Amino acid sequence: MIDRRVTTEFKKPSASQGGSQDCVEVAHTVDGGRAVRDTKDRGPATQFYGPAGWNTFVAALKEGALGRQTGAS
Repeated sequence: MIDRRVTTEFKKPSASQGGSQDCVEVAHTVDGGRAVRDTKDRGPATQFYGPAGWNTFVAALKEGALGRQTGAS
């Protein structure tokens, strides 16, 4: 079961610190997973990922398995 208690502040990735407003913020959860939310809509749309799910997602990003979003810089 995913523990949804957030233990750190939400932070934007350093790559999104420029002028773009299309980004997400990530915080650590008590079980070692992550909470992810849209910077424009911080309310009810927060998504939670357990440690295994988050690690799989990050590994897929690093391998390029998810492709690159059109228009992303």
